[in-house]
Amino acid sequence: MSRLFGSVRSRATLGATLVVAVALVAAGAAVLLSLRANLTGEAGTRAERSAQAVASELAARTPLDKLSGLEAEDVPVQIVDEDGVLLAASEDLERISGTGTAEVTPAPTRSGADDDRDREDDDRDDDSGRSGDDSGRSGDDESLGPGEIAQGASYTNGSATIDGDTEDYRFAAVQVETPDRGRLTVHAGSPLAAEHSAVGTALTAMLIGFPLLLGVVAGVTWLVTGRALRPVEGIRREMAAITASEDLRRRVPEPATHDEIARLARTTNATLAALEASVERQRRFVADASHELRSPIASLRTQLEVAAAHPELLDLDGAVEDTVRLQNLAGDLLLLARLDAGERPVGTRVDLAALAREEAAGREGITVEAEPVEVSGSRGQLGRVLANLLDNAERHARERITVTVRREGGEAVVGVADDGEGVAEADRERIFERFVRLDAARSRDDGGAGLGLAIARDVAVRHGGTLTAGAAPAGGALFELRLPLAGADRGTPRA
Repeated sequence: MSRLFGSVRSRATLGATLVVAVALVAAGAAVLLSLRANLTGEAGTRAERSAQAVASELAARTPLDKLSGLEAEDVPVQIVDEDGVLLAASEDLERISGTGTAEVTPAPTRSGADDDRDREDDDRDDDSGRSGDDSGRSGDDESLGPGEIAQGASYTNGSATIDGDTEDYRFAAVQVETPDRGRLTVHAGSPLAAEHSAVGTALTAMLIGFPLLLGVVAGVTWLVTGRALRPVEGIRREMAAITASEDLRRRVPEPATHDEIARLARTTNATLAALEASVERQRRFVADASHELRSPIASLRTQLEVAAAHPELLDLDGAVEDTVRLQNLAGDLLLLARLDAGERPVGTRVDLAALAREEAAGREGITVEAEPVEVSGSRGQLGRVLANLLDNAERHARERITVTVRREGGEAVVGVADDGEGVAEADRERIFERFVRLDAARSRDDGGAGLGLAIARDVAVRHGGTLTAGAAPAGGALFELRLPLAGADRGTPRA
């Protein structure tokens, strides 16, 4: 079960079905309540009309035994006086509830003399009770004159049994002031069978239709999400195959759409391309490093073997020189490895003018024109950049090398220019690649391993700056290092 609902497709289907189910239940409840309220209101209106009809007959002095409203077959009617005594009821009414009195048999009719005497007593009571506040009928909600009918009605729900049939009813109570019997209340009912039938039918339809609709929603959601996620499964399978085969030349399929999945596939392929380039660069780096190390190691081994057989032929200076070359190359490789690992420079303040003069000291033909400019970074790594640029300039300059340090906007600019042959425009980016030497005829002894400029650019990038090659005013090469001033935001290092 946990595996089934562990997929995005299953969770999407379940979520959509639950949301629709909640919406259907809420809408169904609202429909049922509205339907019930409307039908109950219609039943109340019919009951009120029946009560108003009986009240009109009473207001017109119609005798109780002549009231036409008491003869309706499906309309239970009760007429009670102010004391709650039942005066008249519908024919065949056997039982009733919800009207305030459960009596179905009217009280015995009193003689006319007793009625006249009671009315005289009531008139006297009314005259005495009106002194002061004119509220002789303290229990009445509305003052009515003789023959007047109350405009409003009160409603209750109950049941009644007529001629053996029991049903639920909506009762309306209407008050009428009769000229001869005083304040009477007419209770009339309207059956709620239609309301119960309609609500029951609607509920049955919902109980049958809602599960079917939820099934359709679940099925459609399952199909749609499956179709939408099919490219994701293709991407997953291809990535698994790439991982198993370790073939970074393969790419995941890109859907011919413009949605998030297509963008995911394109991003994945871009990541694979970058990974392939990185691995290829690493392989080439290892191969080039092995090739560069082979020459001094072979030379050193040859000298040691000769010295072992003929000590007098030992070239000690050559052996020391090869050892120094090995040491420098190992240091370059270690620094490149640390830069590739993302090592961040320390945030100390470095005066580039002082650093330029320090690196130029002891070198011939170098002129330094510098103003004090401070940057934030590693003094050792920045010194390595200047040393590599000066070493490169010394190998190609004819007579003169110029180092300038200046402030330009929010950047410190260091320029190293020589009067040599310069760098062709097509090669101004390639010379920053590792183990690249433009002069194929130049020996390794004179030209180094081709790592100096690559290290210089990597250090510049790690410090949030740039290193570019261009043409010097004197016709040679100009290498320009730009770094943000100390305290400025270096931003994200540029690759």
